[in-house]
Amino acid sequence: MKNLLSVLLIALTLNGYTQQKELVWHTDVSQAINESVKSSKPMFFFFTGSDWCGWCKRLQKEVFFKQEFAVWADKNVVLVEIDFPRRSKVSPELQKQNRELQQMFAVRGYPTIWFVNPEIQENKVNFSRLGSQGYVAGGPSAWIAGANKIINQQK
Repeated sequence: MKNLLSVLLIALTLNGYTQQKELVWHTDVSQAINESVKSSKPMFFFFTGSDWCGWCKRLQKEVFFKQEFAVWADKNVVLVEIDFPRRSKVSPELQKQNRELQQMFAVRGYPTIWFVNPEIQENKVNFSRLGSQGYVAGGPSAWIAGANKIINQQK
C-alpha cells in the first residue's frame, strides 16, 4: 500500500510538471506582430547570442527558465528571440530579419531586451519603443519589477 501511494504521488507530481504551459518564443517577427496585435500585448525582443553569450545564458538560467517568469510572460508579452549564434546555422531569411532589427534598435551588446508595440500603418510596421532592459541581478522578481515599470508606462 505504501509503495502504491508513493507511485501515485510521483505520477501526480510529474503530471503537474508536464501540464505547465511551455513558453512560446517566436523567431518570425511577422507571426509575433500578428500575435501582439491580436492579444494587445507588447512585444518582447530578446537579442541574444544563444551559443556564446555568457550573460545571455545567465539571464535565461536565472530568470527566463523560472516558473515565475513564465507566468508573467504568458500574461504580459509576446516573446521574440532575435538570435546571433556563432556555431549554429540560421536561415538566410532569419539572419536578414535579425540584422535589420539589430540595426533598427542599435543593439551593441547582449543580452538586450526591447519592449515595443507594433503600429501598422498602410501595410508598414513601425515599432513604438517602450523601453529596454538587460541583465538584472536578483532573479525573476527583480527582473520582472523592472520590466513592469517599462510596460506599465503605456497604460
